[in-house]
Amino acid sequence: MLINDIQDEIIEEFSSFDDWMDRYSLLIEYGNGLEPFSEADKNDQNLIDGCQSKVWFTAEMKDGKVVYHGDSDAILVKGIVALLIRVLSDHTPKEIVETELYFIDEISLREHLSPTRSNGLNAMLKQMRLFALTYQAQQ
Repeated sequence: MLINDIQDEIIEEFSSFDDWMDRYSLLIEYGNGLEPFSEADKNDQNLIDGCQSKVWFTAEMKDGKVVYHGDSDAILVKGIVALLIRVLSDHTPKEIVETELYFIDEISLREHLSPTRSNGLNAMLKQMRLFALTYQAQQ
C-alpha cells in the first residue's frame, strides 16, 4: 500500500469522529496495538530529543524497505508513535523522504496537541526521515 493510501485511510478513520476525545481514544487504541518494543532498545541512543515524554525509535532495512519500531512512556504519545509507524514503515527510503505527510494537518492533529507535544511530533518525524535519508545514502 502506498504512503498516500495509508494517509487517506487514516483521514477517513478520524473523520468518523467529531469529538476530539473520541479521536484521542482512537490514538490510544493505536498505541495499544503497537508491537512490543525491546527493553534493551529503550536507551539514550534511541531516545528522541525534543519530546516532553520519553519516546524511542529504531529502524532497520528489510528487503529494501525501512521498518520502524518505537515506543513511549506516555499513552497518547505511544498512539502517535503507532500512527507514524503505520504510515512510514515498510516503504523505501526514497518514498519516505519524498512524501508529504498531509494527514497530520487533515486530521488536525498538530492543533490538538500542546506546544510541547507538537514539538515532539516534529522531532519524531525528523528522526524517522533521518533514518530514511541515512539508508538512502547507503544504497
